[in-house]
Amino acid sequence: MAKSQAKPKSFGKYLFYIVCRFIFRLVGLLLFKYHCQGRHHLPDRGGAIICANHQSFLDPPLVGMALSRHFVFLARKTLFGNPVFGFIISMLDGVPLNRDGLGIEGIKTTLRKLKAGQALIMFPEGTRSKTGDLQPLKSGFITLARRSHVPLIPCGVVGAIDCLPRGGKLPRFERIRCVYGPPITADQVTEMSDEALIELLTLRMKECIQRAELSRGK
Repeated sequence: MAKSQAKPKSFGKYLFYIVCRFIFRLVGLLLFKYHCQGRHHLPDRGGAIICANHQSFLDPPLVGMALSRHFVFLARKTLFGNPVFGFIISMLDGVPLNRDGLGIEGIKTTLRKLKAGQALIMFPEGTRSKTGDLQPLKSGFITLARRSHVPLIPCGVVGAIDCLPRGGKLPRFERIRCVYGPPITADQVTEMSDEALIELLTLRMKECIQRAELSRGK
């Protein structure tokens, strides 16, 4: 089967992405003392799904700004209705996520991007944690990973809930740590059962979170 071709970004989108990533990194370093580990686990090219825990609205830029390449991410469809925020996430290639999941069009769009070699950031818990603890993972990532034949990259973020908890309006400036772990290969994704894959990804994500907590405590 011929590999899908990625649609080139417009120069405006490309420049907007570069500027936003620079701003996110600067704010992260200066205000949140942001630090990440395990960046070598992130592939330089080819499709991949980065699976991170979800503590805060700050998570997408926190997870993505360490990547030297562009990424796409899932965002609640209602967020696209906000004139300012909707414009920003559209320019950053956000994919609308319905209340009940991606929906047919969202799945097609996401699979097309993954097969074209793009990296996707998603939060398998499905919603932000109220306590900061990792919630049970939902199985939506499995279909995307199997049909696109891409690896899963576990990720753990710690500190975001202290900066902007669920229901919070203004951020507090606390330390944030982000850790990426060894990938679950595309072959493993194909060969393992759904239950085993969820169990393995949960374990890998917990390991990343524990490493992030240790780093934050130093």
